[in-house]
Amino acid sequence: MTETPTLALAWMAGAMLGAIFFGGLWWTVRKCASCERPGLWFAGSLLLRMSIGLGGFYFVSAGSWQRLLLCLVGFIMARLIVTWLIRPPEESQRRAAPQASHAP
Repeated sequence: MTETPTLALAWMAGAMLGAIFFGGLWWTVRKCASCERPGLWFAGSLLLRMSIGLGGFYFVSAGSWQRLLLCLVGFIMARLIVTWLIRPPEESQRRAAPQASHAP
């Protein structure tokens, strides 16, 4: 029973790591749309996000597969939430559909 708060903290830490990772990816993509050297930004962002993510997973797991698994679940849940939050409005999706061309 005393392990439950530790597992809940691992899940929340995974959600936070996921929010940092995928939020940073979203920010990088938006930033690179108007920057002079997008490749450098993408490479630097990837290196920073992977370092934070892997270091966080290593620190949170502390050798316990249960904590690692719950951290991963939180990370994936954060991905779903960030994807849902940054999706384009439905109006622009409807307007974009008629403009699509199809091969004969």
